Amino acid sequence: MIGRLILTYPEASRRAGVLLVLTLVTAALYSIGVSSAWIGHLLPASANWLGENPAVGRLVSAVLIALILAANWKALLQLSRRQQIVAVWIELFSLLMLFFYSFDLSFAFIAKKIGFLITQGVTTTLYISAISIIIATIIALAGAIAKLSNNGVIYGLATFYTSLFRGLPLLMQIYIIYLGLPQVGYVIGAVPAGILALSLCYGAYMTEIFRAGIQSINRGQTEGATALGLSPAQTMTLVILPQAMRVIIPPTGNQFIAMLKDSSLVSVVGVWEIMYLARTQGQTEFRHIEMLITASMIYWILSIGLEYAQARIEERFGRFNVR
Repeated sequence: MIGRLILTYPEASRRAGVLLVLTLVTAALYSIGVSSAWIGHLLPASANWLGENPAVGRLVSAVLIALILAANWKALLQLSRRQQIVAVWIELFSLLMLFFYSFDLSFAFIAKKIGFLITQGVTTTLYISAISIIIATIIALAGAIAKLSNNGVIYGLATFYTSLFRGLPLLMQIYIIYLGLPQVGYVIGAVPAGILALSLCYGAYMTEIFRAGIQSINRGQTEGATALGLSPAQTMTLVILPQAMRVIIPPTGNQFIAMLKDSSLVSVVGVWEIMYLARTQGQTEFRHIEMLITASMIYWILSIGLEYAQARIEERFGRFNVR
């Protein structure tokens, strides 16, 4: 019945659909308690009326915002795909900055502290993350090969490792390594403890990624390499891994970004990375929110850099597989 009406009256159905969407958006905005204060700022004459009729003011605000969103959507559809992407990023970034601006931040304080936050915090964070990423990749490759082995001892070791380090929270792993190893006579520094915890934790997650990537390659590739006289090590290095990288890189890139952000957890043992400095520098003048927002923006910028690198690597291996 509904399908027949849509086919018979397409234009009316389209308008009814638009009206339904606007109604749902308005209802959602009203239900979450959208404020009408912004209308009072734009139209000062209406401020008193809005204050005397809060429910009506919320409804008017919800309707106006829904109409603005609809007009913005209509305008974006007139642009090319690339222009749409740029416009959406600009709009959302502007809204994010307005959200932060509403916190009444001290930009002078941010300007005074951001240099130290970058030179000390970013350097330490990148140093810890880079070393952890390299070690985790080596562990993951070894673990994946072990999980594909027919040797029961090696397979048992690999499965126990992945089960343990995927099952424990990363913060707990950091504490166990930093506070537990001295109990058995091995004193470890805060930075090595953080690197070791990150490497072991993300190595366990990436082991499954590498295993799945290797298993995605057709068995005929291995048989063909063996027929050509290649050893198992040569087959894995020259034939299987180059093809598996197309499957491995996207989820591994996500793990790298997650590791970069999770490196903030090593601040609990006193490592002077971004989060540690954000907390301590903010305490000096009770400007916690300024430092936390600044640290968040730094993490975001670093993540964008990793996303860009991941996209370029994916593009390179994609061309390789096309050829």
